[in-house]
Amino acid sequence: MTPHVTVGMDESPESLAAALWAAEEASLLGVPLHLIHVEEWPVTAEVPVLSAESLVERYETLLRATADRVRDDRPGLDVTAEMARGRAPAELTAAANEAEVTVLGSRGLGGVVGFLIGSVSLAVVGRARRPVVLVRSGSASSGAGSGDAGSGIVLGVDIEQPCDPLLAFAFGEAARRDEELRIVHSWSPSPAYGHTAILDPGVGSGLGRKATEGLAEMVRPWRSKFPAVRVTEQAVVGPAAAALVDTSRSAGLLVVGRRSRRSPVGPHLGHVAHAVIHHSPAPVAVVPFE
Repeated sequence: MTPHVTVGMDESPESLAAALWAAEEASLLGVPLHLIHVEEWPVTAEVPVLSAESLVERYETLLRATADRVRDDRPGLDVTAEMARGRAPAELTAAANEAEVTVLGSRGLGGVVGFLIGSVSLAVVGRARRPVVLVRSGSASSGAGSGDAGSGIVLGVDIEQPCDPLLAFAFGEAARRDEELRIVHSWSPSPAYGHTAILDPGVGSGLGRKATEGLAEMVRPWRSKFPAVRVTEQAVVGPAAAALVDTSRSAGLLVVGRRSRRSPVGPHLGHVAHAVIHHSPAPVAVVPFE
């Protein structure tokens, strides 16, 4: 299939923000943008029932208007649109698996006629085999490093596990956007060090040096592959989620990883990814890796 960027659409402000962010991403990658809306019929008696024809017309109008808006903003960008039917999590996950990047609104209508609610977005992020970016409505007019949005890209890594797909995505984004890449690794002393660290503060500083050196070793090959990317590295003490959310307040994009593993209870997100999705003011890219 031809490489492309996919964006899920509903009527929410977050959906428009996702479309505009995705259009920038497609332009940077030099690939088409694909808009998709999944038609799900209302199932609760509390909501007035609309005819199938009116719903189809309503969302076809939405897709056309969004496509026109994107083409006006980015002349020359190839934009396609699709109305799909089925369960939104399954349809969007299938679409995400065919795309270079998929972009969704991080919050939606929360009603039966809008599908970009938290549970759907989390299901797609937890199941997709390709990167998924979640965008809030405040990012509607800009991407990383422009306008009133934050600048630069923040990447959260764990030096204890290999994460080449995560590093490749973050360095690629930084190179395409000509943005600084800030790489953060959070560490905490093992409980076994607790009493020892109190008696000997040098133990803590030694662990800090080890974390800093481990981070530099992980990043070194990627610096060589992307020599034009401006990179800073930081090993910080404390919970990773809190450090990344705090750093993301001044960022244009936050990148985190998700372990690709099957779970008998459905989609799985680590606690760090889950926390930053809910609390980061910047768009969050979740990249699966083995």
